[in-house]
Amino acid sequence: MQTHDFFEDPAESVVPVSRRYARASTPGFWGAGERIVWLSALILSISAFTDWYAGSGVGVKLAVIGWHTGLLGKLVFFIGLVILAIVALRASGLELPPSIPESLVVLALGALATVFVLVRVISIPDSVLPANGRGIGIWISLLAAIGVVVGGLLRAAEEL
Repeated sequence: MQTHDFFEDPAESVVPVSRRYARASTPGFWGAGERIVWLSALILSISAFTDWYAGSGVGVKLAVIGWHTGLLGKLVFFIGLVILAIVALRASGLELPPSIPESLVVLALGALATVFVLVRVISIPDSVLPANGRGIGIWISLLAAIGVVVGGLLRAAEEL
């Protein structure tokens, strides 16, 4: 029979219970979905402030950032911020309800951003008409939006 040790600290014998469930991390390429999503979302948000259109006139070079291309440029920025918020909330332990798969939300937002950027690639708005070419920023935005879609697909495969 064991005797009680009066010199033992009761706080040391209590094992802390974690309320967060540990997620199983998938190694390798399939586990890279979360990193791809947050990096692509960060680049997508920042790329709204890069030059989407460029042109030149008589002695003047013109560059128009994505924010100034109308509503779609602003929506691309805010979609990137929403995706970053979803990733940050998941990292802090808050998740979406189980009926709303997080990977599908990220995938849908990435697809929406891709469509918005493709619309701006295809049609130059009339308000920036002197800019007759596309700048590097719109291509970076397109690659970042596609990166969000790829990351969302990898996260969906990770959850299966």
